[in-house]
Amino acid sequence: MFITLEGPEGSGKTTAVNTACKKLEEMGYQIVRTREPGGTPIAEQIRNVILDKENTAMDPRTEALLYAASRRQHLVEKVWPAIKEGKIVICDRYLDSSLAYQGGARNLGVDNILNINLFATENTYPDLTLLFDIEPEVGLARIAANSSREVNRLDLEKLDFHHKVRDTFLSLAKRYPDRFVIIDASKSQEEVAQATLKAILDRLCK
Repeated sequence: MFITLEGPEGSGKTTAVNTACKKLEEMGYQIVRTREPGGTPIAEQIRNVILDKENTAMDPRTEALLYAASRRQHLVEKVWPAIKEGKIVICDRYLDSSLAYQGGARNLGVDNILNINLFATENTYPDLTLLFDIEPEVGLARIAANSSREVNRLDLEKLDFHHKVRDTFLSLAKRYPDRFVIIDASKSQEEVAQATLKAILDRLCK
């Protein structure tokens, strides 16, 4: 099974999934945790270019193509082999992030970005997408309060950009209701972790 985690910046995906994965492993499931952009050496090199705060001149279409290139390499080297071995792959960000950030917030068009990524991924959609939904103001405040978190080029965008990201994520959840589950990320860490585990177990038991 291929599970992806999505949401605006500072939504707390990582903390919730750490707890959920520990429980799943205790239950005997084989879990592969990974992230995008990155996850493999080549894909991580592309990540460094995309998120470098010095790359302020990067064109939005260049950014979109780099994400798709990193995604392709990640699938080939890590995701597809793990799924073939019967493991559960849980990936922090995937296709829908490109649709929200480049398609929606960068105004390149969701369907334009979808077409680029369907070519790159050979039409690979997740089995389950967990959308950790939170108001951008709250998420960005969490980032500002967490001195240990990496601050990247996208974190520094204006508030309007982050509102467009959230709005596009919510529209994607309506477009793909069979694979999206919305998690209220404004709740306590414990409640978010419980909701995350429940959503994964519900899909595994189908």
